[in-house]
Amino acid sequence: MSIVLDGTKIAGEIRGSVRDEAKLLKQKTGIVPGLAVVLVGDDPASEIYVGRKAKACEEAGFASRQYRLAAATGEGELLNLIDVLNKDSLIHGILVQLPLPVHISTKKVIAAIDPLKDVDGFHPTNVGRMVIGLPAYVPATPLGILRLIEHYQIPTEGKNVVVLGRSNIVGTPISVLLSRKAYPGNATVTLCHSKSAGLAEITLRADIIIAALGATHFIKADMVKDGAVVIDVGMNQIPDSSAKKGTRLVGDVDFVHVSPKCSFITPVPGGVGPMTVCALMINTWEAYNRSIYG
Repeated sequence: MSIVLDGTKIAGEIRGSVRDEAKLLKQKTGIVPGLAVVLVGDDPASEIYVGRKAKACEEAGFASRQYRLAAATGEGELLNLIDVLNKDSLIHGILVQLPLPVHISTKKVIAAIDPLKDVDGFHPTNVGRMVIGLPAYVPATPLGILRLIEHYQIPTEGKNVVVLGRSNIVGTPISVLLSRKAYPGNATVTLCHSKSAGLAEITLRADIIIAALGATHFIKADMVKDGAVVIDVGMNQIPDSSAKKGTRLVGDVDFVHVSPKCSFITPVPGGVGPMTVCALMINTWEAYNRSIYG
């Protein structure tokens, strides 16, 4: 019988630990970790994510600032705001909610954030440092996955890992992290994407599958070998007349049929999602400590 990886529970424990440490440091320094979240436009999904991050900040005892800008906001105005936040000593982490409106260059915006405040881990400096094994902010979802693996003591050394999805936010960084010479790591990683041929044959050889395609129930039971670990990053809304909002959240994995074959599996919701938000708190806490202790 598979063990369900409870991201909600683990994230709550981590936030509680960080909250206790932040309270002690506040007593010594009078400063609390500060996270600035910038939202451009009124995308409903982004609104939900920003709300979750604000709530997580509150639960962790952090100071949260939200900047909500109109969809028509110019690129220059956004870059000016980032410059102000870079110089603000009470802001330790800066997060610009993606996606941005099409008239704003995401690459320019990410590059404008001070790498020491880049708690999303998207700045080229942090990406480069991560790839060569230097201390860096790790993107939130991969960091959340690593923390889940560590908590449940899932073996990774010598394991065959298949990552489905090559985004710079999830697929590419987690493939690098799991191949590094450390734990979790020392795995043999195959990175697949929409152009990969024979996916079912590849996933059937996997000891660990990380699904980050954004495709509803893409991973079926006949694509997973017995005893595999399956980590579902997908967050897909599907119609559900029984739900209050008329939709419900499901992952990239057909959980009902896949879970009986697994040793470990994450649910959607309640798996990777809460850990992603929690990882932002971990990175913000790290940024705060760097600002205090160097």
